[in-house]
Amino acid sequence: MKLLRFYFTSGYLISLAFIHFTSGIMMTHTGASQLPQPVLEIWNSPAFQKRFIESYLSETEIEPRVTTDERIKMQKMLDLISSDQMDNAALLLEKSRGKTANALHDFLLANIFFQQEKYEQAVEVYRGAVEKYPKFLRAWRNLGLIYVRQNEYEKAIPALTRVIELGGGDSITYGMLGFAYASVENYLCAETAFRMAVLLDPSTMDWKMGLARSFFKQMRYAEAAAFCDRLITEQPDRADFWLLQANAYIGMNQPLKAAENYELVDRLGKSTSDSLNMLGDIYLNEGLYEMAVNSYLRAMENNPQQKSDRALRAAKVLTARSALQEARRLIERIETLHGKELGAAEQKGLLKLRARLAVAEGAGDEEAHVLEEIVALDPLDGEALILLGQHAARNGNTEKAVFYYERAASIETHEADAKVRHAQMLVKTGKYNEALPLLRRAQQLKPSDEVQKYLEQVEHFARSR
Repeated sequence: MKLLRFYFTSGYLISLAFIHFTSGIMMTHTGASQLPQPVLEIWNSPAFQKRFIESYLSETEIEPRVTTDERIKMQKMLDLISSDQMDNAALLLEKSRGKTANALHDFLLANIFFQQEKYEQAVEVYRGAVEKYPKFLRAWRNLGLIYVRQNEYEKAIPALTRVIELGGGDSITYGMLGFAYASVENYLCAETAFRMAVLLDPSTMDWKMGLARSFFKQMRYAEAAAFCDRLITEQPDRADFWLLQANAYIGMNQPLKAAENYELVDRLGKSTSDSLNMLGDIYLNEGLYEMAVNSYLRAMENNPQQKSDRALRAAKVLTARSALQEARRLIERIETLHGKELGAAEQKGLLKLRARLAVAEGAGDEEAHVLEEIVALDPLDGEALILLGQHAARNGNTEKAVFYYERAASIETHEADAKVRHAQMLVKTGKYNEALPLLRRAQQLKPSDEVQKYLEQVEHFARSR
């Protein structure tokens, strides 16, 4: 009733409108108006009614009203601000602040703090301004911008949304809102905000890029790729457009189309180590090994300070796929560029690759030398010890082989494998009874169908003797 009496004092027209509004709500209760239940709930909510009542206020009332005396005082402060006497203006504004002071005082002071990059203080004062005058559009906008500037996106979203509610939905506000939503991974809302920003300002590419990224993040790869086509047509020299489209092609399982984009970026002279490594990964997966190695080498030369783990991983894949020439070329370049900076784990990785290459190429002595380097780096590398045992066994040095196998067996994670290799060597020399306890222990530690079958065969040979 208090609310009703207030608006009756404002004149017959407002009273009549309010009566029509409230009677409309009553109609929904009596069933005369058949609204869907969700709409009905919104229609009858206090928030909806409050917003409707606020609609009687003129939309020009997004600024606090100023009395004549306040206008005179504020003019003095504005004169100080215009003459770059910010500190003096801030002192005067601080003195005139208070619960009863006009919200414009808070706003001017907050703006000074904003210009001086005193963001925490600016936020506090802007908050005071909007608490005094909740429809203060400019204060809400600057508050939202500071929150974006400070990466406080969860707080920026309601502030920027309030600006739009108050009728201040310009392209920058929508664009910043889109950026804030994208930063909290709400890509559907980000898409909507960026669409509005593009609608209001089609010439700003940042809003278009934000829209394209929102498609990509929603895994709408075809839409992202198609939209990037438009962006590339407008600005073909923008590498980020080509790269985003390449990522969309990968999402669409079209890696070779993505490779074309990465190659075009390289021709533009705007490749990064990441883009070149990605290009190498594509060629590697497609079996184009020479092209893959070329890409990895360009990535390393593009940024010699970058870690070599990507190239090392590629070298392992090349070795496993018997692309030995390409693997050796990549390994040698890794050693040339990063040899001194490699950590112990990376050095071991390279040495193991060299050992595998030596085995594949029949260079037994080189293999042994490399494996000994690995063991020198890490005496507890069970894999290297087992490989050394195998090398010694192949060369007929059973005593040395046993030494390596027993060392490997003392390492818990490699005990089972070491005992199987040791047993295999004994079986080849006809020592079945000595091999049996090793195989039984290996099967106990690490059960395997293959080892079980081998164990049964050895038991049969042992009994038949």
